Amino acid sequence: MPTYEYECQDCGYTFEEFQRITADPLSECPKCHGNLKRLLGTGAGIIFKGSGFYATDYRSPTYQKTAQSEAAAGKSAAKGETKSESSGGDTSTKSPKASDSGAVEKKSA
Repeated sequence: MPTYEYECQDCGYTFEEFQRITADPLSECPKCHGNLKRLLGTGAGIIFKGSGFYATDYRSPTYQKTAQSEAAAGKSAAKGETKSESSGGDTSTKSPKASDSGAVEKKSA
């Protein structure tokens, strides 16, 4: 139910009242029985803090654990890429030349 704010036109008393949306506005001050005016309210503000609301508060523990491990794997992969890029060398693989030692290592899969 919404909260409405009222102000008495006679005595200046202000108060809040929980009412249904379909209910008629109050017309009589509870203190002096004077005329009331319903004020425009801003409503309740919702504040979301952190990286997300649903993603951090309502996800299952299994999902959270998987997401954390994927994030950690992504960070370590990103660190590896930045190290090879920052070395300044060419990171592309070169084919062995005939003038090299002659032996080519084969990596087993």
